[in-house]
Amino acid sequence: MNPPMAALFRFLAIAIITASTLVACNFWVGNAPSYLPNQSLEPTALPLVPNIDPKNFDPVRTPDAPYLQTPSQAVTKMLEMAKVTPTDVVYDLGSGDGRIVIAAARDFGAKAIGIEIDPELIRDSGKEAKSVISKTPNLGDRLKFVKQDLFKTDLANATVITLYLSEKANLRVISDILPKLKSGTRVVSYRYNLGNLSPIQTEKIKIGDKEYMIYLWFLD
Repeated sequence: MNPPMAALFRFLAIAIITASTLVACNFWVGNAPSYLPNQSLEPTALPLVPNIDPKNFDPVRTPDAPYLQTPSQAVTKMLEMAKVTPTDVVYDLGSGDGRIVIAAARDFGAKAIGIEIDPELIRDSGKEAKSVISKTPNLGDRLKFVKQDLFKTDLANATVITLYLSEKANLRVISDILPKLKSGTRVVSYRYNLGNLSPIQTEKIKIGDKEYMIYLWFLD
């Protein structure tokens, strides 16, 4: 084959390969799988927590349990036992300084709402939330705190309930809260059980030189 013909064939071969590559790339982009990491996700708002009817509001209502911080190891274990995921809506009843709510949103990707009746603790948890959100802005639409009586809160959207209350308050949870929860809701409690209601899982956790229990229930 003479040199001009050989050069022509090489040119045609390169053109065909280039065209085929462009067609393949366009096809792949147009049919890219939905799990690609740069896919944008539609943000969804936190559930609305309705205000309590003023007729049912007690302005001098005291907390149902003394304020005790949940140890960080217990916070993580509680959320792990409940198998919290980004599809969950976690309500921490008696949210104190907000650490369970913040961990659920920051570390597990869930939407998380803290219910607390003590105005000082609401202020403290709000400040902590602002500090965390300033470092991780996308958490702003995944957590909030509401000053409210936990026994009168609308929990229709909850998929996970976390508790660190008291033995007495947990007994009231059985009668006043569990009936309001939808089937499939997970309830996890640090230190205190729910009376005679058998948990589906228990874990012992060592805090300092003492051991404490964490209980998990799955509502039918």
